[in-house]
Amino acid sequence: MRQKFEDDLTDIKSNIITFAEEVKEALTSSVDCLYHGDVEGAEGIIAADEKLDERELEINEKAILLIAKQQPFAKDLRRLIVALRIATDLERMGDHARNVAKATIQLGENHGIPLPDEIEQMKVIALKMVDTSMSAFEYEDISIASQLAEIDNELDDKFAHVVQDLMKRTAVNTEQIQHVMQMSFVARYIERFGDHITNIGESVLYLNKGKIISLND
Repeated sequence: MRQKFEDDLTDIKSNIITFAEEVKEALTSSVDCLYHGDVEGAEGIIAADEKLDERELEINEKAILLIAKQQPFAKDLRRLIVALRIATDLERMGDHARNVAKATIQLGENHGIPLPDEIEQMKVIALKMVDTSMSAFEYEDISIASQLAEIDNELDDKFAHVVQDLMKRTAVNTEQIQHVMQMSFVARYIERFGDHITNIGESVLYLNKGKIISLND
């Protein structure tokens, strides 16, 4: 019975890591579509978000079933609680990637609007955060999880710089207000994407310490 339980836990962990890779691909593709004015690609990302929702449900069902059947306690129970929490954060990260795609549609096909370089840089930082969080999760390593706070600060700094730059553009050309708003939304979506990754780091800390430790201070 113990071996079966361990195998089921490993399967859930593997599904979460796969889920994270799918969310990374969603963010990468959505930002690429934004820069290239690829409305068709953006529409594909929005349609594919349903699969990410299904991935969350699949993980949740497996974790809840395992809790019901095995009635685990102590750290084993925390592992399953953490799996549920991380699946929720990954699903919401997918929603933010979808929202970036929606902004691309709002800007229109081949929009030709100059986009801040920092949006691409924010994407790169966010992807690094996903990799870091999954390493922390896979190895249950609190030292790796703790690194997310510093990386998230870097992402927040980029976000602040984007907003300041866009406000200056609006002051110069009021006709660009709608475009500037969409780019501001995009930067915010990626910043929120990063916040959910720090939640994953906090879940790893909870797994090891049995209490919530904030990484967003």
